[in-house]
Amino acid sequence: MKVSRKRTALSEINVTPLVDVMLVLLIIFMVTAPLLQQGVDVNLPKAKGKDLPPEERISIVIKKGGVLYLNDNPLPMAELTKKLSAVSQRNPNVFLKADKEVPYGLVVEVMGEIKEAGIEKLGMITEPKISLP
Repeated sequence: MKVSRKRTALSEINVTPLVDVMLVLLIIFMVTAPLLQQGVDVNLPKAKGKDLPPEERISIVIKKGGVLYLNDNPLPMAELTKKLSAVSQRNPNVFLKADKEVPYGLVVEVMGEIKEAGIEKLGMITEPKISLP
């Protein structure tokens, strides 16, 4: 005597593997997100002001030791005017970031080189100052 058994499909979805994969992806993104920021690390002074629009811009960075960077590329002071003269017709806006430990005379000297290159619009970038109530 044969007994016929009907098989039914298992309709429940096991979500444990999905949760495992999502947690692994979350950990990977949390670890790699801070590494995605690129640029030159500068200790900027704090000041009040508005945020700048995220547009394509030329930035000059002066690090603590007096090393100059033009858009994250090291650049000697002698070549600064020549490089800026070449790009001044395309983009006349330059933003200057200077470490707060850099002597004021060096910052003024770089500003003079920027003006000599024919760039009239110079923005100084600082960190926002937090005001307590």
